[in-house]
Amino acid sequence: MKVRLPNQGKSNMNDMLAKAQKMQEDLAKVQEECENSEYSASVGGGMVEATVSGKHQILNLAIKPEVVDPEDVEMLGDLIIGAVNEALRKADEDMDTKMAAVQNPIAGLNIPGMGMM
Repeated sequence: MKVRLPNQGKSNMNDMLAKAQKMQEDLAKVQEECENSEYSASVGGGMVEATVSGKHQILNLAIKPEVVDPEDVEMLGDLIIGAVNEALRKADEDMDTKMAAVQNPIAGLNIPGMGMM
């Protein structure tokens, strides 16, 4: 037994495929945008600042001279780790937010009673 789908079903399927392809293209564009972005964070009242790319590469590490204490190298290490981790967290958060907006089919639509899902 063969089942025939009305032409409308074929049109709906084509629309869905076109929308899925558009979403895939949008996701790739957002990913590239985020990977090419820079994210910075500072700790210790601005004593250590780290800048990373969206690809999780450290681009810059700025350390104020007054924080360098040969007697307390461990504190400097902790500050560096804290700044780098916070910058990486910002990069991940930005990527997640932008990807969610593209993946959410109602994102950007102002529909009463519908919050962000």
